[in-house]
Amino acid sequence: MEFLQISSSSSFVKGMSVFLNQSRQCSFRNTGADFLLNPIFLRFFTASFHLVFIIFIFILWVYKKFRSNVDEGQKHNVRLLYYKPVLLSCLGLSLFNLVLCLLNLFFWYKNGWSDEKILTLLDLGAKTLAWLALSLFLHIHVLKSSETKYPLVFRLWWMFFFSVSCYCLVIDFLYYKKHHSLSTLFWASDIVSSVMGLIFCCIGFSGKKMDEDTTLHEPLLNGGSTNGIDSKKPLRGDETMTPYANAGIFSLFTFSWMGPLISLGNKKILDLQDVPQLESADTVRGAFPMLNSKLESSNKITTLMLTKGLLFTVWWEIVISAIYVLVYTLASYVGPYLIDNFVQYLNGKRNYKNEGFVLVSVFFIAKVFECLAQRHRFFKVQQAGYRARAALVAKVYNKGLTLSGQSKQGHTSGEIINLMSVDAERIGDFCWYLHDPWMVILQVALALAILYRNLGLASIAALVATILVMLANVPLGSLQERFQDKLMKSKDKRMKATSEVLRNMRILKLQAWELKFLSKILDYRKVETGWLKKYLYTSAITTFVFWGAPTFVSVVTFGACMIMGIPLESGKILSALATFRILQEPIYNLPDTISMIVQTKVSLDRIASFLSLDDLQPDLVEKLPESSDIAIEIMDGNFSWDLSSPNPTLKDINFRASRGMRIAVCGTVGAGKSSLLSCILGEMPKVSGIVRINGTKAYVAQTPWIQSGKIEENILFGKEMDRQLYDKVLEACSLKKDFEILSFGDQTVIGERGINLSGGQKQRIQIARALYQDADIYLFDDPFSAVDAHTGSHLFNECILGLLESKTVIYVTHQVEFLPAADIILVMRDGRIKQAGKYNDILKSGSDFMELVGAHEEALSALDSKEAGSTTNAEEGTSGNAKPILGKQASRKEENDKTDNSEGKKEQLVQEEEREKGSVGLLVYWKYITTAYGGLLVPFTLLAQILFQILQIGSNYWMAWATPVSKDVPAPVRGSTLIIVYVSLAIGSALCIFGRALLVATAGFKTATILFNKMHMCIFRAPMSFFDSTPSGRILNRASTDQSTVDLNMASIVGLFAFAIIQLLGIIAVMSQVAWQVFIIFIPVAGICIYLQRYYIGSARELARLCGVCKAPFIQHFSETLSGSSTIRSFDQESRFRDISMRLIDGYSRPKFHTAGAMEWLCIRLDMLSLITFAFSLVFLIFIPEGSIDPSVAGLAVTYGLNLNKLQAWVVRNLCTMEQRIISVERILQYTTIPSEPPLVVESNRPQSNWPIHGEVIIRDLQVRYAPHMPFVLRGLTCTFYGGKRTGIVGRTGSGKSTLIQTLFRIVDPTGGQILIDGIDIASIGLHDLRSRLSIIPQDPTMFEGTVRSNLDPLEEYTDEQIWEALDKCQLGDEVRKKPEKLDSAVSENGENWSVGQRQLVCLGRVLLKKSKVLVLDEATASVDTATDNLIQITLKEHFTDSTVITIAHRITSVIDSDMVLLLDNGLRKEYSSPEKLLEDKSSLFSKLVAEYSMRSSSSFENLSTL
Repeated sequence: MEFLQISSSSSFVKGMSVFLNQSRQCSFRNTGADFLLNPIFLRFFTASFHLVFIIFIFILWVYKKFRSNVDEGQKHNVRLLYYKPVLLSCLGLSLFNLVLCLLNLFFWYKNGWSDEKILTLLDLGAKTLAWLALSLFLHIHVLKSSETKYPLVFRLWWMFFFSVSCYCLVIDFLYYKKHHSLSTLFWASDIVSSVMGLIFCCIGFSGKKMDEDTTLHEPLLNGGSTNGIDSKKPLRGDETMTPYANAGIFSLFTFSWMGPLISLGNKKILDLQDVPQLESADTVRGAFPMLNSKLESSNKITTLMLTKGLLFTVWWEIVISAIYVLVYTLASYVGPYLIDNFVQYLNGKRNYKNEGFVLVSVFFIAKVFECLAQRHRFFKVQQAGYRARAALVAKVYNKGLTLSGQSKQGHTSGEIINLMSVDAERIGDFCWYLHDPWMVILQVALALAILYRNLGLASIAALVATILVMLANVPLGSLQERFQDKLMKSKDKRMKATSEVLRNMRILKLQAWELKFLSKILDYRKVETGWLKKYLYTSAITTFVFWGAPTFVSVVTFGACMIMGIPLESGKILSALATFRILQEPIYNLPDTISMIVQTKVSLDRIASFLSLDDLQPDLVEKLPESSDIAIEIMDGNFSWDLSSPNPTLKDINFRASRGMRIAVCGTVGAGKSSLLSCILGEMPKVSGIVRINGTKAYVAQTPWIQSGKIEENILFGKEMDRQLYDKVLEACSLKKDFEILSFGDQTVIGERGINLSGGQKQRIQIARALYQDADIYLFDDPFSAVDAHTGSHLFNECILGLLESKTVIYVTHQVEFLPAADIILVMRDGRIKQAGKYNDILKSGSDFMELVGAHEEALSALDSKEAGSTTNAEEGTSGNAKPILGKQASRKEENDKTDNSEGKKEQLVQEEEREKGSVGLLVYWKYITTAYGGLLVPFTLLAQILFQILQIGSNYWMAWATPVSKDVPAPVRGSTLIIVYVSLAIGSALCIFGRALLVATAGFKTATILFNKMHMCIFRAPMSFFDSTPSGRILNRASTDQSTVDLNMASIVGLFAFAIIQLLGIIAVMSQVAWQVFIIFIPVAGICIYLQRYYIGSARELARLCGVCKAPFIQHFSETLSGSSTIRSFDQESRFRDISMRLIDGYSRPKFHTAGAMEWLCIRLDMLSLITFAFSLVFLIFIPEGSIDPSVAGLAVTYGLNLNKLQAWVVRNLCTMEQRIISVERILQYTTIPSEPPLVVESNRPQSNWPIHGEVIIRDLQVRYAPHMPFVLRGLTCTFYGGKRTGIVGRTGSGKSTLIQTLFRIVDPTGGQILIDGIDIASIGLHDLRSRLSIIPQDPTMFEGTVRSNLDPLEEYTDEQIWEALDKCQLGDEVRKKPEKLDSAVSENGENWSVGQRQLVCLGRVLLKKSKVLVLDEATASVDTATDNLIQITLKEHFTDSTVITIAHRITSVIDSDMVLLLDNGLRKEYSSPEKLLEDKSSLFSKLVAEYSMRSSSSFENLSTL
């Protein structure tokens, strides 16, 4: 190529030729000691010296290789001091000498060869090979050796090398003084060698002392111990503080403190225990007090107060990052400012000697400052973001603990979880954009200053154009804010519905309602996607406006120059273009910044309004002095759940309990019994009156609240283990037998909400938790309803009459038999205490109590009529609702006793959350990009970006080529042609951007919609076992956080990566037009960049996955805290739960913090490598002879080169961000492959519309187990439930009762045998055809948020008249008529504004509407009083006379009047006959159960005969 021909006028060549001529004259002719002062001789000497060293290294390598075979098997765990810096320095020195060698070749190959040139080349080549050989030797052998210091030979070599390098430098100086010229090549080589030699000497000879000092610290880096004291027990990452806390200045600047973790991640898959703990200032304990101190002074928290508090929490990071932003901004404008000077220099205009070197040095130093400042700015703002997020989440959590019941009704748990998982996360992310508003102003000001210097008054036009562009934000920003707000609200509704559905999935499947509720969620999603589409397309328009903005500003500016007659020169044009290019960044980021400000404002508003909600009234309960004999006192109490209601829930409450008293509370459903306990706990808003208590309290809720975790942890509930007390409590609560059944005893991990425990077990664990606290006051809310007769009796005697004999106990109960033991009985009706006194007294005096007792007596008389004569003590028949997992565990134990002991490996039900390991497969990317339209839009999107890049480069090339270099050179084209062509190219590029933005938005929207639908369909079609073993937090995390990523970010992230690659290739293409030699550097630099990226990505990817996995436990913990807040407060455990939440928040922040550090570790190294490419191209340009290249084109290459480091880092950053965010897609795809249940409908085998007609259920040799490796739970069960007959099922825990019911509904499919209903094998028909024809009233009554109508008739199949009829039948008609909205009366989340008994009646109403031929009652009357139970039984008898009714019950009265009774034991039929026949046989198990219940209940009525 012509421009490579080197003219004789080149100053460099002149200098070299002078030097060579002079050196030739003295090189070999001089005698004596003169040759020692000759630089050429020194090159010969150092070359020989390095060649000898290469040979020595080879010999040493052979020796080590031989020794390593002898010592094979011995592993050493020693880390040499500064091993990595030494290795990289050796490689760097090798690379540096290679570059000098190539430059030497390039500049001299045209001028012939000489001895001196060959010697110089030999010297540089030998150095290159020697340092490369040393680095390889270090990498292969030294690290694996047992030596604690570098070999003596190497240290001597470094000292000798340093001495020789210094000597060479002195000779260079003397030679220059004498001859006034010396090649820059020699100067560069000797200066760098001297500096590196000094560094090597410092490391080599300070190593011993530092090695000794650091042996204690080394285990923190590599998990081992070098001193031999405790080498077998390495310290885990999570037991150490992050190296960031104690890092030195060099380590902080280069992010070397991240080295050990990245190195570990490259060797193994990282786990959370590998990630070090945060520095105390970055933990939630360090950040939260600062935020709280600013907010706790006010009850009403405004958005402004919250913002000030957050800024105060992270003020130091904000100040430091602001300094970095300032340095970065100033340094980034050095390049554009000097480009004109550089172009003039290339054009031959010299202002002073060595101007080229000065310009290159300034360019280089400015870029170094720019890179360092940017990297540290990014790290600091992320650090601020994580700290702010942690403090904010802790504040929201604390608020959740103190929220009043009324406030909680207005905000469901799903909405509050969104505040933490989405809004707090977004506020943390905003720190990225924190400095952008003022940085834009500074950048615009600097840009205008440079433009004014180059273009004069035309810069005013640039200012006006920039302001116009920024003003375009106003309408777009307000639109985005509106759409974002609507999007978040619609997402809240969807998450609320999803959370409710996941909680109640079992009942949905039993009732065949899951698809109806899925369609409800899809309807919410449809509204959400409406706003999402608007938001995405508004963003696409914003992208178009701002990607086109720099071109628009440049067109206006250059047009103004033409109008004003300001001459356009290529240097000034290039300076202006470089300025616009830098201005492009804040303008590009402006839409994101505005969008982020908008989103953050919305999130701050939402969190501020939540933090302003009413807390529980702090003065509700007053403390009595400890010396007082009174335990509880309520005077003139009026309480209401809704303070705005004129009618209080509890009215005129007056009672006093002395220490050690037992008080029973009874009454019909909805009388206010649970509310009375709530007002004593301080949970219920007080209208008037006084509540006083004395001492600590413990509370057992009506609906059991169990935490996920070990059973032991649930019982201890934060207290230290006292083994004696613990055993007493287990004995009192009949839990020891249960623990024998469980595979892991009390170490069994309970699933979410106690999913793998029966109702009775959950209740007894709750009671055990209360007993273990050893409180002064105990409040029990109907604790015996979920357990059977014998267990209830045992609990009452051992707990209330035994362990709590000296305590104050208030117990709500529907079981009249427990009332006589009370010192005082409170009879409640309509929110008032109607009667109070001892059992016999109030029995004589009032009708309300007599009504309850009468109902109980009636039930007992039914027993007597069955002639249950035996009072033999029965075996325990505990909970009738054992969940599948316990069924299997119970029978597993029995099976082991009786069979072949072939049990598989024991496993806990709830496992660690699954996460993919290793690299994200290309298949995930492929699935993502081909989901929408089969990937059809992808090539069009890429084509639009390529065209944009070509047109952009073309327009800049046109401006550089078509304008003169200086005033005295004529312009190649007319001014009008110049602008017209430029504008045309600009319009073309803008249209390409618009097309690209629309295509990305369309593809992203379509993909997000498809993935959402697929995931939800798979979740709703998953078998029940999936929900039993998967905490809902994991599913909700995917439906909220991961789905948000796919909705809003994923498409643009994948697009940006592809666009960044295209831009990088464009820049390299432009630079190679000027100097193809840039590839000599670019290719190895690119190789090193790729190596570093691969080295880093292993850690980054696993850290990103850990972020996903660590988020779910906290969300789950928060969800549990919200649902059990009253229990937590009643035990005064708020501080312990806050501590747990803080630990979980930090567990999430740890991988986030180190992800940020790892990213900057990589980027700072990539920046420095790209600087080498840029510096090489600049040095090359100043060495090219004048006139051999067009200065304008060379200037254009520099203009693009200024962005090279930024773009190279951007490519890798986008790649890493994409690899991390694609994990969200991977996690969603995981849930699109969940195994599905059998088909809902089998078209080829659909039953008739009136099936079943008779309702006869035939069970033949039924064998059921829960997994192939598990033992059978039902082992060949055969029996017939006759059509139209009532069958009761009884049996011990784990006997298979619940499994039988689940098999009937095909929640579990049988392994062998079959169930026939009216002759049809239920396995042969679809699930919906089966489940929709059966009815069930479950043990846990379930109501959904909505209305009374939607709860009774979710499928909208019945008329209002039919619904009213059903309500009247189930005794709820009058209650609903009282409400102003009647059937449209609101039902809150979980039906919390209805009592548990009322909820059970609603479930009864559902089955009355459905009128199925087969009805299952699973502990259906556990939560209602005896009178209501009798009413329910009468209702069922009346309306289901010709139906098959299958009843599992603890109250013997519920099954005693059945036509048949089935007694199960260990999965086998033990007894099956009519109750009369079974009772005739006094030795039958059923007879013993009845006798136990009869004896216990009758004893309560000994006094009745005297009335």
